[in-house]
Amino acid sequence: MAAPALPGPLPRGEENGCGNSPGPGDFVEDKADPPYLRARRKLENLLNKSMRIRMTDGRTLVGCFLCTDRDCNVILGSAQEYLKASDSFSAGEPRVLGLAMVPGHHIVSIEVELESLASLQYL
Repeated sequence: MAAPALPGPLPRGEENGCGNSPGPGDFVEDKADPPYLRARRKLENLLNKSMRIRMTDGRTLVGCFLCTDRDCNVILGSAQEYLKASDSFSAGEPRVLGLAMVPGHHIVSIEVELESLASLQYL
C-alpha cells in the first residue's frame, strides 16, 4: 500500500491567514545585538509562516506557526496530520486538526516554507 504524498510547497495566501508577506517583525539582523536578541528576531520572523514538523512517532504536521515556549513546545494553527507510511490508514486523506500543540520532546525536525522566485521550497 503506497503512502500518501505529503503536500508539496504550500500555496501563498491560504484561507487560514498564514501568508508569507513581510510583517512588522521582519527586519535586518544587526550584528551588534546580543545573541538572544538575534535569536528572538529570527523566531519572530517565523510567526505566521507555514511549517512542517516531523515527530518521533513518524507523523508529520503541517500548519501555521503561532507560538512556542521555553520547553520548545510549538503551537500550529490550521494543522493537518499525515501518518507514517507503515500505518494501515495511511492511504487516506490527511486528518485536519485545526489548532495543535506539539510537545518539544517529540519534535524531530521543523521545515519552514521559504519564498523563492521560481517556486516555494522548504528550508
